[in-house]
Amino acid sequence: MVDISSVRLGIVGLGNIGHHHAERFVDQGANLVGGVDIAEGARASFGDEFGVATYQDHHELYDEVDAVAVTTPNKFHEQYVVDALDRGLDVLVEKPLANTLEAAERITDAAHAADGFCMVGFHTRFENPVEVINGYRQEGRFGDLSHVEANYIRRRGVPGRGSWFTSKEVAGGGALIDIGVHAVDLSLYLLGYPEVEEVSGITRSQFGGRDDYTYIQMWGDDQGPEGFNVDDSATAFIRCADDRTISLEVAWAVNRPKKQEYVLRGTESGATFRPGEGVTFHESGVQGAGHMVESEVETRNNDAHAAEQTYFLEHCARGETPDRNTVDQGLTVQRVLSAIYRSSETGEAVPVED
Repeated sequence: MVDISSVRLGIVGLGNIGHHHAERFVDQGANLVGGVDIAEGARASFGDEFGVATYQDHHELYDEVDAVAVTTPNKFHEQYVVDALDRGLDVLVEKPLANTLEAAERITDAAHAADGFCMVGFHTRFENPVEVINGYRQEGRFGDLSHVEANYIRRRGVPGRGSWFTSKEVAGGGALIDIGVHAVDLSLYLLGYPEVEEVSGITRSQFGGRDDYTYIQMWGDDQGPEGFNVDDSATAFIRCADDRTISLEVAWAVNRPKKQEYVLRGTESGATFRPGEGVTFHESGVQGAGHMVESEVETRNNDAHAAEQTYFLEHCARGETPDRNTVDQGLTVQRVLSAIYRSSETGEAVPVED
């Protein structure tokens, strides 16, 4: 058993996402020793809740820790992650890797040269049903797994107009870079992370900039359409090596029912995964008579964020670089996102550049 409490941990970015991570770290016995935020109020709130020192200057925190979780807005990932890696710290950075492809490439270069490692927060991979699908894929149950239909669609789910989520400069994009990043990563992961060759996509901004944007609830405060300059939906087709493909539908806002679903197609079996609802396998047989089989897989519910954190801390404690959620995979996802935006701008399919 690895003692994760031996790792002195800090949180960089003490807003809602930082609190979300800190609560789970503490619940599983992590040694949380401090946090960083430029906002005095965020520092005070975090320090009061978790009883740890907080800092405005991240270098002061980095003197006290072995590892950090970076949960700032996307634009600031590069500064905090690169500085941590330069100090030999291990890093868990929330998705996406950065707000631009160029920043993601600089983070990756720093990780390759560092004594520590950088792991990217694609927590959906750690849901138990995904573990089941991946286990069966490795055993060959799907045969030739060739296509994933990925849908991550909210009917009205802009996460706070006027917040950093809806600023292209800070976030790097809208729905595609916020929730589409999970759909792209999970689809590639379930296909075994093949090399991505070409992308054709369209991004749209049709709802978030409207004065009459109608919603029932909003994750953050609604400061109106003036602060909204990003996409609120995207459609893409991703072509990978060996004719593996992904069809992608992503939306913060659209006039249709919400859906989060991944449909896998293989020559021997298929599967449908809906986060929070489990997995259904789709198969056929000839035993006795030709027939179709729909089989439900039930697993224990688990907190995917907590499972991801445990995996991160165990590798920190052992001094081993993780082979899941790697910085190179994070860079691949960033390249796909960038290619979708480029394809939308040019109106053509574009190669995914190395």
